[in-house]
Amino acid sequence: MQQQISVITLGIADLTRSRRFYAQGFGWTPVFQNEEIAFYQMNGFVLGTWQTEALEGDAARGRLLRPGAFALAHNVAAKDDVGPLMERLAAAGGAILRPADAPPHGGFRGYVADLDDHAWEIAWNPAWAIDDQGHVTFGL
Repeated sequence: MQQQISVITLGIADLTRSRRFYAQGFGWTPVFQNEEIAFYQMNGFVLGTWQTEALEGDAARGRLLRPGAFALAHNVAAKDDVGPLMERLAAAGGAILRPADAPPHGGFRGYVADLDDHAWEIAWNPAWAIDDQGHVTFGL
């Protein structure tokens, strides 16, 4: 079976507030939206932000667990891009979880929580190539 992810959907409390965060922080525009969901075309998959109650109903799971057991990552092309992006995300309402620094394994990273407490790692890794379409290739 092919290794791929088609869609990642995040449960959110307020769609308008969430769209504003992703537009002001990352500069992203939805490719589709209605009153309860927004889809963002990413590089090879789609990111969905969906009202939590609707996502719970669709998954037939009842109350979904709150975020915290995972982190999403947004890699940038240069070390000097990490801090300014984290600042933009904070200015858009996000919360700095960990200021940017150099981890023992190399690179440079920090963490920001979006308005629904989903953790985003903002990272630069000199061994991970990013092509013109934003595809990241794992490298050591």
